[in-house]
Amino acid sequence: MNAIRQVQALNKKELENAVPPEASWHADYRDTAYIYIGSLPYDLSEGDILTIFSQYGEPVHLNLVRDKETGKSKGFAFLKYEDQRSTDLAVDNLGGATILGRMIRVDHVRYKRKEEEGLEDNVASMAVGETMARRSRDDEDEDGGKRRATTRHDESDTDVEERRVEKRPLLKEEKELQKLMEEHDDEDPMKEYLIQEKKEEVTKALERSSTRKRHRGDESSEKADRHRHRHRHHHHHRRHREDRSYSPERERRSSRRERSRSRSQSKERRRHRDRRDRD
Repeated sequence: MNAIRQVQALNKKELENAVPPEASWHADYRDTAYIYIGSLPYDLSEGDILTIFSQYGEPVHLNLVRDKETGKSKGFAFLKYEDQRSTDLAVDNLGGATILGRMIRVDHVRYKRKEEEGLEDNVASMAVGETMARRSRDDEDEDGGKRRATTRHDESDTDVEERRVEKRPLLKEEKELQKLMEEHDDEDPMKEYLIQEKKEEVTKALERSSTRKRHRGDESSEKADRHRHRHRHHHHHRRHREDRSYSPERERRSSRRERSRSRSQSKERRRHRDRRDRD
């Protein structure tokens, strides 16, 4: 905080006294195009830092210091501009700026690269890797959004089917795609191409799997239709036999027997009545 105030005080004094650029305190660092960036929020990535600081020049090298064991940011970085004059603008304009609730420190620094960083500038390759990673995430989000939208639209009709799909084992191509996206080096410029190629393989594999399932479903449906046809035929045949047992001729004969029995009973009752009257 004190360093930030000191830089701001120097800049204010130079403005008040109209100090020319060659006499400015910045001139002491004309031999270095590096700046030190401190008190960074731990969630910022290399891409975020480049986005913020590229508004004052073209960054060519960045070292966001990370913990070697966890890989998490330690909250400070060293950035090199293509033009040394950009360092003056970054120090004057971003020193004391607040990012995600933290006031960052930006100052000139004479930085010496570590052996593992090499001599080549890394921002170009870093930008390619960041772009491909972002596109990959966008593709995943887009695919996920389509799946969620489809699920919401068809939830009432395909709830059981959705649950079944969720529980199905991953295809070999899907496992390979997942492994490629998680384990392949993000800085490899071929990663995006390999992911896109593998996604096409997954799409074709899913289509083949779906075709086989539909074929099996058609066979099952055909068997079910044959079974229902045999059942209807058997039921109709049985009803036909039952209907024949109640033919009209049989009904007439039964009716004649009932009438004859009734007449016989009537005659028997009259004879019995006549005998009783005689007695």
